[in-house]
Amino acid sequence: MLKELKPGFLLMAVMTVMLGLIYPVVVTVIAQVVFPDQANGSLIMRDGEVIGSRLLGQSFARPEYFHPRPSSAGAGYDASASAGSNLGPTSAKLLNGAIATDDQGTETVAFDGIKVRIVHYCVENGMAYQSSTPLDAFKDGQGNLDDIKLIKAFSDVRAPLVFTPMSSIPADAVTGSASGLDPDISPANAAVQAARVAMARGVPIDGVRRLIGQHTAGRTFGLLGEPHVNVLELNLAMDEAFPTR
Repeated sequence: MLKELKPGFLLMAVMTVMLGLIYPVVVTVIAQVVFPDQANGSLIMRDGEVIGSRLLGQSFARPEYFHPRPSSAGAGYDASASAGSNLGPTSAKLLNGAIATDDQGTETVAFDGIKVRIVHYCVENGMAYQSSTPLDAFKDGQGNLDDIKLIKAFSDVRAPLVFTPMSSIPADAVTGSASGLDPDISPANAAVQAARVAMARGVPIDGVRRLIGQHTAGRTFGLLGEPHVNVLELNLAMDEAFPTR
């Protein structure tokens, strides 16, 4: 019996050493020598500190920065909870949003919905729109849009809120990626946000547009994917070229 088992144990030992030790070491050494940046996560350093990765999106909400596309990864761009909304194109939740109620009866936004995102995108970027009900009816005491009120208005079966942008909105501005970690936006999305960023920083819009062009990457190998703009890199370039006060 031991005679039959011996070749199996020897083969297991040899393959363990080859594939469990030698192969990983060789691949790691080659990666560190040939592709050190990619092998270490395509990290972006500033003043000796890691502030992000070119491969992972992160949230930007202030008006002087370009905003990324929506994310359903955890609380947003959580690499440990990478996921999309997994909702179909005809889903009422995807379109109108959804509200949840906690144990104390407090209502919270469970999912903001594409229509709510369109409203915010238009308002934030000064885009013209038509609304069946003035948006002032959906603001809180501080004058900010109340997403819960908007979701209820869009979901009203008898008289739903109708909100229509007067110009087209890039799809990536109101839809998340499958991973929820997409670090890029489309050039069209960046172009719409340019006026807001320029106004918030008090700089000419032509300078902002120039930076967008400089940070627009083409299709991979000229064939794969679409032109895109890395949000983190563009925002860092904005801080260098046009520092905020």
